[in-house]
Amino acid sequence: MRAVVFENYGRFPSLKDVPKPEPGPGEVLLRVAGAGACHSDISVYRHFREGQPGAQKPPFVLGHENSGWVEALGEGVSERVEVGGAYLVYGPTGCGHCRRCARGQDTYCENAATMPYMAVGLGRDGGMAEYMTVPAHHLVPLGDADPVEAAPLSDAGLTPYHAIKEALPHLEGGGRHALVIGLGGLGQIGVQILRALTGATVVATDIKEEARAEAESYGAITVGAGERQVEQIREATGGRGVDAAFDFVGATPTITTAAAVMAQGGRLTVVGIAGGTHQFSFFTNPYESYVTSTYWGALGELWEVVDMYRAGQIRPEVERFSMDEALEAYRKLEEGKVFGRAVVVPGGV
Repeated sequence: MRAVVFENYGRFPSLKDVPKPEPGPGEVLLRVAGAGACHSDISVYRHFREGQPGAQKPPFVLGHENSGWVEALGEGVSERVEVGGAYLVYGPTGCGHCRRCARGQDTYCENAATMPYMAVGLGRDGGMAEYMTVPAHHLVPLGDADPVEAAPLSDAGLTPYHAIKEALPHLEGGGRHALVIGLGGLGQIGVQILRALTGATVVATDIKEEARAEAESYGAITVGAGERQVEQIREATGGRGVDAAFDFVGATPTITTAAAVMAQGGRLTVVGIAGGTHQFSFFTNPYESYVTSTYWGALGELWEVVDMYRAGQIRPEVERFSMDEALEAYRKLEEGKVFGRAVVVPGGV
């Protein structure tokens, strides 16, 4: 079968023929419907080096945002998993035995340091291929929903959902404001989730005019970049500041912008992994506000994301690529020419 393979650190991935996998005990064989291309993949093959925290040892098949149809069941898999059924794949893969994994929080596995991989497509073969194997309990049924459009939800939907859900106490009540920084695939869905789950006024900011226009179509007030960015965000809140901010970039300038517009008692969640830092001062930080981070989300939360998708509350913006065009999808992603989420469709677009 054909697959997009990360072969070595610092090297662009290859499209090549690899053996079709066989499901082991507790696993299923999935015929891939769609696999999302994520900026995290670029970090994997461009920026990480052997021994660096977060580095995943090559070679392996990329793709941690996946959906597909179950083709075969491995030993011991319940018949409740429907052969031929469409499913979304929960990507994080923990030890399966610690307290965190028992709660479906594989992202925070207590034994992560001893695991040979982080997730499907991140150390373990992922879904940028015609077929993949998946732990059966990591499947979320899609019913009659379009599995190709749904594929990015396993990260670009789940990651903002978890971050927003953790911040909901800060957005309860009237007169609340939320800030979204970075209107790529995650940020656009984040705006939609905030509009669906809260009554807060959503302020969103991005350099790209077309991204801001998209966010406005979902009900956000938008602000461009530039010298007056902080001032304009504060103006949108009546001068009080935002109660919850979500930085989907995570660079030092974006974190600094978010910190400059926080209200007292607010929560700034850094979701993006651009490696930015934040300087704390007792006299400049609003009282009882804090900066935190989240990573991906829990398995049970992915079920809730799918419920929102099937109810029409969230919709990912998808650009489809055939398997022949998979490497072009990554090139366009690196060049900033993908609007929304690039999804590779092995069966053809």
